[in-house]
Amino acid sequence: MGRLDGKVAIITGAAKGLGEADARLLAREGATVILTDVDEANGARVAAEIGAPARFVRQDVRDEAAWQALIADVMAREGKLNILVNNAGVVEAGTVESTTIENWRFVMGVSADGTFFGCKHAIPAMRASGGGSIINMASVASITGNHTVFSYVAAKGAIEALTRAVAVHCTQTKTPVRCNSIHPAGMDTPMVRSMGQKLAEAGMLPPPPPPGATPPAATALGSAEDIANAVLYLASDESRFVSGQKLVVDNSLTVTPAVVPA
Repeated sequence: MGRLDGKVAIITGAAKGLGEADARLLAREGATVILTDVDEANGARVAAEIGAPARFVRQDVRDEAAWQALIADVMAREGKLNILVNNAGVVEAGTVESTTIENWRFVMGVSADGTFFGCKHAIPAMRASGGGSIINMASVASITGNHTVFSYVAAKGAIEALTRAVAVHCTQTKTPVRCNSIHPAGMDTPMVRSMGQKLAEAGMLPPPPPPGATPPAATALGSAEDIANAVLYLASDESRFVSGQKLVVDNSLTVTPAVVPA
């Protein structure tokens, strides 16, 4: 018997990385999983590999009408919605001084707007389904700050605050929906692996240490499965009394001097 038997989940940004790991684990634990992404090829591949409990829907999370259509389709086909993982996100290099308005709007649109639309339209569906759990993907960047990815930090900070507001709204309106955020440190995903190139192209890589200097300790990367396990807990009834909280998954990064030895 799985921990999510009989539940229906939507996971955005599920074509790769954290979202893919979430979809695979939630399906193994008994959930029917709807994977969404703009990457149709990888999204369809992952859904096919998962098998019968999963299907893929192309979705741009910045489009509110697409959210309405997606949730209406899920309710029509499955009869309920119990879990939403707002995982879709993007990162672009840039400081507060160098970030362009196009960069800002793109990152905020995918992460902040997408999460807002997901919460807004999932709540009524979950209410009609008897309750549910919304899990928003934030980052340790909203806790520590990072000057090289300014728009990303701002978007994740918005998600962190939005999560609390949604949780309070649901409690005060007696809506049986919980909302929590997860704050990963660097995980071994395509997005994290792409950052070196993006920072290099933006001229933002740190200079090499002087001759004879002791190199800084390497920062260990977690795995996508580390985050999927946190998602599973928040999606399951085991966390039924947990709402409005941030779950930090960072191997103590945010409580040490910013670097964890490998």
